[in-house]
Amino acid sequence: MALGATMHTFAVQLADVDRGVYEELTLRVARHPSETAIYMMTRLLAYCLEYEEGIVFSEGISSTEEPAVLVRDLTGKITVWIEIGAPDAARLHYASKLADRTTIYTHRDPEKVRAAWVGKRIHDSASITLHSFDQGFVDDAVGSIDRRNTMTLSVTERQIYLDVNGTMYSSAVHDHPIEAS
Repeated sequence: MALGATMHTFAVQLADVDRGVYEELTLRVARHPSETAIYMMTRLLAYCLEYEEGIVFSEGISSTEEPAVLVRDLTGKITVWIEIGAPDAARLHYASKLADRTTIYTHRDPEKVRAAWVGKRIHDSASITLHSFDQGFVDDAVGSIDRRNTMTLSVTERQIYLDVNGTMYSSAVHDHPIEAS
């Protein structure tokens, strides 16, 4: 018998001073059995840090045609393609041709992630940014997750202040250009 996704609920107070975004969100995040908690937390952070009208979680691991998070306009066109982890160069090439903007959030070592793209063909690679967090930030935050969660996320000058169920964490958001030909 196949295992189903585990549902996590997050009541999020979002205050992104950098972008002028202030929202109260209730997010139901399905965690596929093959998805790590660290990947799920990175996906949730990416959603919050990229929050705008039309943002949604995709079908996740079971959908290979879409990224983990995306933004659609009113016509249904994908305007922002948001990858999580370490997507391959071919996927980034496809995404950059399809969407107006492509970005990646990773919980992994950004230098190792970028190294996989060196010498690979990626459309408009100069406009794609890889975002990472301080080492251990996502790992530590995962330790505070339950099935039902309260979360406060404040962003100012690319510094994140995250409270998950009463435990505080902080990290810078590091931006890395991808280097591909």
